[in-house]
Amino acid sequence: MSRRQQVVYLAAAWCLSYPDEELIGRVPLMRAALAEFPGAVADFAEVLDRLESTPPMESQAHYVREFDLGKRHALHLSYWTDGDTRRRGEVLGNFKKTYRQSDVLVDTHGELPDYLPMVLEYAALVDLGAGRELLTRFRASLEMLRFGLLRDELPHARILQAVCATLPGKSPADEQAVMRMAGYGPPTEAVGLDPYDPRLLPVKGA
Repeated sequence: MSRRQQVVYLAAAWCLSYPDEELIGRVPLMRAALAEFPGAVADFAEVLDRLESTPPMESQAHYVREFDLGKRHALHLSYWTDGDTRRRGEVLGNFKKTYRQSDVLVDTHGELPDYLPMVLEYAALVDLGAGRELLTRFRASLEMLRFGLLRDELPHARILQAVCATLPGKSPADEQAVMRMAGYGPPTEAVGLDPYDPRLLPVKGA
């Protein structure tokens, strides 16, 4: 089971990252690794097919449009639960603390530490248990992102589905159920406001 999770997490990390030439060159490697687990191949097939068949510049423009411009498909986990409130700083600090405790230098490449591809790669290559704990803690964020991708008919939704399937419990049936799972409404852009139930503060520590 752990081998399957590692393969799913690493393939997901790469498929959700900016499609530069190096990443596109990894498609055969991803196909080969996922082939060990037939049930996982289907969830990645469309994204991998597109990476191979679409001109790189077109893939890159599409990625920027869908994942970098705007927040509809934000890949930063704490954005979905804490928005741009001050409380988010503490949450990001907890991600850093988890990385430090693994005794492995994690290069964030200038990204915030809750960047989903980074968390997935950390789980796959550094510490499966700690990485999976982070993903479980932010399960609601993963599900909100999944529904956003589904709504816009992006094939990455199935990759989020594959990641969520490795975590405890079933995925919520709809977005309202995700909101109930999270315990509060959608994120806010207003720094310093406290739109959520104060009883539901993020878990301290890693």
